[in-house]
Amino acid sequence: MKKSFILISYILLSHCLIAQNTFKARVTNDQTKTALKGATATIADLKLTVSADTGGFIIIHNIPNGKFKIEITYVGFAASDKVYTFPLKNPGQFFDESLEPSAGELAEVTIQTTRTNQNLRDIPTRIEALPYEELDEKSTMRPGDIKMLLGETTGIHVQQTSAVSANASFRIQGLDSRYTQLLQDGMPLYAGFSGNLSLLQISPLDLKQVEFIKGSASTLYGGGAIAGLVNLISKVPEKTPELTLLLNGTSAKGADASLFYSQKWEHIGTTIFGSYNYNGAFDPANTGFTAIPQTNRFTINPRVFFYIDDHNSAWFGVNTTYENRYGGDTRVISDKADSLHQYFERNKTFRFSTQLSITHKIDAESSFNFKNTIGYFDRQLAEPGFDFKGRQLSSFSEVNYVKRGDKASWVAGANLITDNFTARPPQNNLNYTLTTVGAFVQNTYKATKWFSLESGLRLDKNTPAPDKPANGLFFLPRLNALFKINDHFTSRIGGGLGYKMPTLFNDQSEQDGYQNIKPLNVGSTQAEQSYGANADVNYRSKLGDEAFININQLFFYTYVNRPLILQNNAFINAPGHLTTQGTETNIKLVMDELVFYFGYTYTDSKQHFNGITNAQPLTPKNQISFDATYEIEGSFRFGAESFYTGSQLLNNGTTGRGFVTFGLLVQKMWKRIDIFINVENLTDQRQTRWGNIYTGSIARPDFKDIYAPLDGVVVNAGIRFKLLN
Repeated sequence: MKKSFILISYILLSHCLIAQNTFKARVTNDQTKTALKGATATIADLKLTVSADTGGFIIIHNIPNGKFKIEITYVGFAASDKVYTFPLKNPGQFFDESLEPSAGELAEVTIQTTRTNQNLRDIPTRIEALPYEELDEKSTMRPGDIKMLLGETTGIHVQQTSAVSANASFRIQGLDSRYTQLLQDGMPLYAGFSGNLSLLQISPLDLKQVEFIKGSASTLYGGGAIAGLVNLISKVPEKTPELTLLLNGTSAKGADASLFYSQKWEHIGTTIFGSYNYNGAFDPANTGFTAIPQTNRFTINPRVFFYIDDHNSAWFGVNTTYENRYGGDTRVISDKADSLHQYFERNKTFRFSTQLSITHKIDAESSFNFKNTIGYFDRQLAEPGFDFKGRQLSSFSEVNYVKRGDKASWVAGANLITDNFTARPPQNNLNYTLTTVGAFVQNTYKATKWFSLESGLRLDKNTPAPDKPANGLFFLPRLNALFKINDHFTSRIGGGLGYKMPTLFNDQSEQDGYQNIKPLNVGSTQAEQSYGANADVNYRSKLGDEAFININQLFFYTYVNRPLILQNNAFINAPGHLTTQGTETNIKLVMDELVFYFGYTYTDSKQHFNGITNAQPLTPKNQISFDATYEIEGSFRFGAESFYTGSQLLNNGTTGRGFVTFGLLVQKMWKRIDIFINVENLTDQRQTRWGNIYTGSIARPDFKDIYAPLDGVVVNAGIRFKLLN
């Protein structure tokens, strides 16, 4: 009897063991395909809950035979609940669980700028991200460039630097554009001489995400990021191929055609972006000068991706852009020049760069990475009696080690930056060469569930060295803290040091067209050095079943010592310093298909020279934006927006008036086709309506500061074909 009992017990135990099953899945963001670390999977009937690891992988053991509902959730994403029958037909199968961002909440965004690919909410550094779904809307509003995309971002002001060529730069928190870095995929493709015209030569169709750091970011990327940086993240190929064709036309004599293709196979993938952008000479105010120049631009950006094995991957890309931008007197543009009508500005540019990225994954949490870009930029700027021709050859190389952990993450690396500018005679005395060797280390430590600390340190060596510091060494510490006060409130506070090596290229020299600029002796000029701090409070909450609200309040301050100014055609260190301080307020309210956004920026930028304090020119103190969007996902979108730009001091001592603009967007989407129509500046706010934009004669005009639109009401309409998706 005893033996029979043991035998029956053994059989029952064996059956129970055999009946235990395992569920395996990888949880990803449906839109970006990135892993959702920390997602939870729950089988309520069995009271089993597990969390995804750093790769988004979930494994649930000890599931008995039968049908069970498994719910997978992640903050900011719609939950997935599916019923599975165990035992599975294929017990070793890995399920792909893709979660869609919730319609209302701020979606979980993976950030690349800090190199750790962490979730936005877990990073102590204050970073803003414009995700793909918002970029999709912006790409139909202005398909030809990213000028509007940046200009409608709180805390960023786009400044036009030419009255007839529409050249523009962007400023963060009131500081000159030379204090801001523009990156693509973490590489500085648009620095120094090649930074000119960059806003007007980048199309948004092949972008997946845009990331902003406002405030000193020199510890991350070296000199030039005193005000912050903008990182443009490109799309990568997915297994589902994409082929998109966008055609657009404008009432301002413009036309755009853009094509994007991507596909991923087992060991190789590709993305190809190409575009042609045209604009006829446009003068809505009949001033006799172009508000938008005659423009022809061609762009081709192919990339190849290599997926060698589970541990090794790489990609290589080429960016090529040619543009001929011809503005000025409309009679000259029309080949009707005479003794009176002679003025013109012609910008011919050719931009060519290569990018290489190699990643070796040691394990799920650590990797070695190598990045390199080599850029060539050729620009010819011609005006009556003046011809400026320059070439820039630059490079950026970086190797880094990344270690991600639940408690601590590390990034350590070194980079080499070279910049060589050559002007053709007679401006060849402006030639320069700059080499920067840097090393950096960064740590993110999650002390508790509610407190994380990020610290960083960079050491740069510049050759040739400036007058101060004479050894060309810059020591740049940085510290940021994240406080998760409760489920609704978080706060970030941080700051760091920054610097900018002396350079000829800034808004002042661009506005003057580099005429009569004297050579810059780096060895007798001090580097611009800065310190800055910012702090914010963020509140987010669910309002009922379909409504969400997010409120962010930011405070910022930056101090720049001995800034470089243009005086009597020579760049010198100012006898004093610059300060900029202010606040940014962002409110986002989502009510099912309705989304409301309100933004306010207060900027107080001042020059403290020779013991006298004056306001910084061309810096509006108050800027307000309001946006309302109604969207039925995948079917219809309607948007209305309004922007207020306050009065601002001009360089001639007068004050430019404040103005309000309005815009409308209507878009209808089907599976394969989208059609859209967008109207900008409905109230036709133009600086030319408030007075002349130049003094002197029409043959030799002296243009005033441009602080308001010149192109007036502009309507664009287009169609987007989604041939593969």
